[in-house]
Amino acid sequence: MGGFWRRIFGKSKAPAAATESTLATVDGASVLAVQATRAAVGLQGYELQRELGRGAMAVVHLARQLSNGHMVAIKRLSLQREFAAEDLADVRQRFMREARAAGHLHHPDILQVLDAGEAGEDAWIAMEFVQGKDLSHYTRANQLLPVREVVRIGARLARALDYAHRQGVVHRDIKPANVMLDLASDVLKVMDFGIARIADGSRTRTGLVLGTPSFMSPEQLAGLKVDGRSDLYSLGAMIYQLLTGHLPHQSDSMAKLMYQIANQTPADVRHYRPGLPEALALVLALSLEKRPELRYASGEQMAQDLEAVLAQPGLDAAAEALPTVDASSAQPISADSFAQTVRLNGLEAGQNPAAKQPKTKP
Repeated sequence: MGGFWRRIFGKSKAPAAATESTLATVDGASVLAVQATRAAVGLQGYELQRELGRGAMAVVHLARQLSNGHMVAIKRLSLQREFAAEDLADVRQRFMREARAAGHLHHPDILQVLDAGEAGEDAWIAMEFVQGKDLSHYTRANQLLPVREVVRIGARLARALDYAHRQGVVHRDIKPANVMLDLASDVLKVMDFGIARIADGSRTRTGLVLGTPSFMSPEQLAGLKVDGRSDLYSLGAMIYQLLTGHLPHQSDSMAKLMYQIANQTPADVRHYRPGLPEALALVLALSLEKRPELRYASGEQMAQDLEAVLAQPGLDAAAEALPTVDASSAQPISADSFAQTVRLNGLEAGQNPAAKQPKTKP
């Protein structure tokens, strides 16, 4: 195994085939490795198996790493299909920068990025494979997790985000579908760090950019520069949905939804679940503030407040008071197209004050 593989991944065996473009560390600096001299490159080092899922611009397969037999998840991004030809080179470079940044995140609740590269005009990323379901399976009013479990998950995610933000990495697409949970083993993983960033500043073939509106912060929807506090807004929206089966803002119209997120205060979470403690309602209200300077300054602060909620003796009683049910709650909230990744009209970027926030990587 080469020295850079040991430093990045700590694995005992080197891959049988070097990739065309992979993660490396040379003299402490992250750089793209030069193209290998061996004939076998890129995805030929993996045996793709069954499909695990697909999204707006990517498909994920279970794969076996040929060098050691380990099972991994391979996400293939269709950059050529989504982005204008003149932007492809920049998008690919941005993808590799983000993959390198994500590959340096080592946290028990963050899905580990193992490798990345290019396949023709498109790109791929190899990640650790974990069992379980993503949290979107627990957003139906009749399939919600226990209140204590939701709050505990929220605290763990806030702390994982705090770690990433201190490394200068912002997720930008926190939502239930990007968090994996295995109840049996208590494994929790935030997925897709950096993937949302590759569309920043580049237009798709239809002149649009990608995003998940229902979980986006007001500044992100407005096309402004974002920092870690935007992720905390998205986390607050996700916890709100996991507790109630409702999103903080919902509309059949994109224009109305964007207006609500920018201007309207969401209903108190106790409107849908009256038994929830006031302290929890206050945590969510703070995380969902319109102005980022009024939200939690860090994920650690949010995690500490959620842990204080967990310490309250009356929390378990809240589980007995189920959310209010209406005619629409029979369908999963995620069926709302705006709770999924969709194409949005690109807005002109501006500057968002970010005093005392960690500087994000370019």
